[in-house]
Parts: sequence; structure tokens; C-alpha cells
Amino acid sequence: MRRLPLSLVLATLLFASTARSAEDTARPRVQAALEAMGGEARLRALSSLRIHGIGHWNLLEQSERPAAPWLVMYEQLEEVRDLRHRRLRQKTESRGAAGLDSWQAVTMMLADGVVAMERGGKLFPAGAAQLQDMEERLDFAPERVLFTALEAADLRALPDTVLQDVPHHVVTFHHGSATAKLFLNARTGLPTQVETVDAHPGDFFWSVWGDVRTRLSFQSWSLESGGLRYPRHWEWERNGNAYHSFTVTRLELEPKLSESDFSIPEDVRKGFAARSKTTAETAPLGRPDRPAVELVPGVVHLPGAWDVVLVKQDDGLVIIEAPLSSGYSARVMDEAQRRFPGVKVKAVVTTSDAWPHIGGLREYVARGVPLHVLDLNRPLVERLLKSPRTLTPDALAKSPRSSAIRPVGTRTTLGSGKNRLELVPVRTETGERMLFVGLPEHRLLYTSDLVQPMPDGSFFNVQQLAETVEVVAREKLEVGRVFGMHLSAREWSDVTTAVEKVRAPAP
Repeated sequence: MRRLPLSLVLATLLFASTARSAEDTARPRVQAALEAMGGEARLRALSSLRIHGIGHWNLLEQSERPAAPWLVMYEQLEEVRDLRHRRLRQKTESRGAAGLDSWQAVTMMLADGVVAMERGGKLFPAGAAQLQDMEERLDFAPERVLFTALEAADLRALPDTVLQDVPHHVVTFHHGSATAKLFLNARTGLPTQVETVDAHPGDFFWSVWGDVRTRLSFQSWSLESGGLRYPRHWEWERNGNAYHSFTVTRLELEPKLSESDFSIPEDVRKGFAARSKTTAETAPLGRPDRPAVELVPGVVHLPGAWDVVLVKQDDGLVIIEAPLSSGYSARVMDEAQRRFPGVKVKAVVTTSDAWPHIGGLREYVARGVPLHVLDLNRPLVERLLKSPRTLTPDALAKSPRSSAIRPVGTRTTLGSGKNRLELVPVRTETGERMLFVGLPEHRLLYTSDLVQPMPDGSFFNVQQLAETVEVVAREKLEVGRVFGMHLSAREWSDVTTAVEKVRAPAP
């Protein structure tokens, strides 16, 4: 029998001893935090909460620039938590950005692993993103996060650290696909922060960034009736940016629950079962209610939740926009080959810094296709291409390669012939991060996100329309029709008329 080297035996024993020590240290520290919050027995006996509060969201994706300051959405909220049955009901009223001049109400319900949304008195099925968000809200809530840690099979201690200028103990564990770190104040024992790294495949915004780091911090601790200590202020941070701030204005312990508050009809449950299977990677190409349109020979507009345009030129195919995900881009390229067999994709043009606009760029890089990017958006695109994807690896994560980014800083011609393209930096206030794409031979102009339709046929935000008119005049573009990321082809006169109507003197 072959003997192992003494050094290997000692190393193995040391590793096992260290792991056991980390585990032995972690559990008592979490249990001490339970005592600091009022005692494990008291927390385990807690069966329900009603939380009233106010807060705001930084609209990281919907703002004019990828850096602060961001547009803000304000909220007032009433939330009921059924801790025994893992149910949650949130009634939120929001207003702020996006032209909401009155409070807009929506209620979300989680029951039996199903999420429904109530708006205007009607219930609708939600999806996988809402399920993940609400389950995280329960599992990492102040009253639950310590039990989430104790129930983890791999709970262990990490080296102490300093957080907010105060020494902290740190424990780590896995919860589902997430890796979590819990920071416990070394002086008070109370939890200060829980940090998770997880993917958000069902969220069409956050899925773009692969492994997302979320930090939830607790402060303003309060002694509640019965001896429970509870934080009255919570702060969320995502990928290093301030994301959500919430203050508890009233806390009710053990409120009486109503079964009707968590009742979800069977048809909504079935709808959720179908919707929750759709992720950014698996989203179907196109929309049945908006079929693909060949605007002129060789120029195909593919509507969807986010649109794509195929432009056939003499030496290859140009794709305008790479939205959502690598999987979506793969389906776009399959469709391009179906429509234009044997034609090589020679370039991709991305026209905005909106996250869903750029989510599919990685697939094109994986296939060696050059990217034409507005100069201001190059750092954002480079960050996207480098984003870690250990939990949901795509083709670029599995086989990394360098990208060919071609920044567009001035008006640039792409291709030749009847379908030649003119890439035009918008350089306006709301269109600062956008590119227009003109097809001068056809008097067509792709307006990115700057011209957006409303359900009644009008347009969203006339300021953006006015800037579009200004760019057309500045660049001396000949325009007959416009189309965009969310816009089917419209007559140019529709845009100019809408702007003139607002500019007309008030009666």
C-alpha cells in the first residue's frame, strides 16, 4: 500500500481543521446576532408583519446617462408578510420619472411560488423576475436573513473586516444559485449588510450584466413591542451603484391576515407557469401582433419587445440593434440566414446605451462580428463584454475573444449602394447617447429610442420629437418616413406636426 507524503497528510488535516473552525465560528456568530435582535425564540415565533413605508428607486437603466445622477421614482408602500407560509403582498403607489404626475398603484402577490400583479382591479400573471425579487425580499429580510444563513449547509466564517468604519464579522453561505455574505457588527452583534452575487435570467434589464452583486444594508435599529429589534431603514446597491432606498414608517407585529389577500385564481396561476419559463435568453423572436416588414428591398424591420433591423448591402448584412441577450441574437442571425441565405453578417450597429439595447452584443463578438458603437457608449459596451458570467455562461464566456469595437464620433457612412447607411451621432440633451441611422436613398431614418409611440397613436415626450427635428435640420437629412426601436414606420410629417402643435402659441 502506497503511503501519502507526510506534507500532503498534514496539509489535508490543516485544511479540514480550518474548514471545521470556520464552520464552528460562523454558527455562534449568527446565533449571537439573533440574540442581539431579541432572541432566537422570539424571532422564530414571529408569524406575520405589516410594513408601511416610503422610498425611492434610482432608475439606473432609464436615466439619460450610465452614471449618476439618475432619474428617480418615488414610492409609498404597504407590505404584508406571512412568514409561516412564505407569502407576500405588496401594495405600491409610485410617481416621479416617466411623466407620472399622479400616484400609480399596483399590487404584487406571492403565494405558493406564484406571483400575480393587480392593476386597475384586474389580476395578471407576473414572471420569473418578479418571483426572484419577491423571494429575495423574504429570504434576506431582517427578520429572516439570519435563519437563511443558519439553514445553509455550507455556512462558514470569513476573515473579519471593517465596514462603515466599524469592525465586522463575516460569514458566507449559498442560497439557491446565489453566493451570500453576511456582515455582523462585531460590537453590537446586529446584521449590517447582506451581499449576494446572483444571476437574474428572468429580468430583461439585470440579466444583461450576468453575475450581479447586490448589497442590502440595514440601519436605524428600533426596539419594538415585545423586545424585538428591527431596522427602520434599508438601502440596496447593485453593481456598486445606489439602487433603492426604503424607510419603514410603521411596523405592525403579528397583524391578522386575510386569506383573500393571497388568493390567486387558477387562470392566473396557469398564466404565471407559462410566463415564468421565458427568460432574456429564451425570449421568442418577434411579435405575433407586429409581423416583420420589408420597408424597402433588402431592409427588414423585425418588431419585438425590442426591435431589430436587417439591412442587406452588396458586400454583406448589417444588423441594427443587438437587444436582450446572446440567445436572442443567435435567433436574429438564424432569421437573417433564412431571409438572406449565405449572406455574411458584416457589422452590427448599436444605437443606444439602454441596457436591453446592448444585451445581445456579446453573441456577435463571440462570432467575430465588428460592433459600431457611439463613442460615448464605448465604455459601457466594454464593461458589458467583460461582465462576469459564471452562473449563466454564454458563448463569449465559454470561449473568450477580443472584440472589434468601431466607435462612431462623427457622421459615418457604412456600406455603399442603394442600402448604404449614414450613422449620425444625435448629440442632443435626451438623445446624447443615441445614434440615428439614415438610409438616404430611401429617405428613411431610424431614430433609435428618440421617437416612441403611445397606445393612442400620439408620441411620448415631445421634447424628444423636437430634438429629432433639430437633428434632421442640422444634418440636412432628407426624410420621408421614420422608424425606431419601438416604432413602426411612420410618416415624417407625423413627427413635425406633433412638434408644431406644441410650439404653437397657447390660445
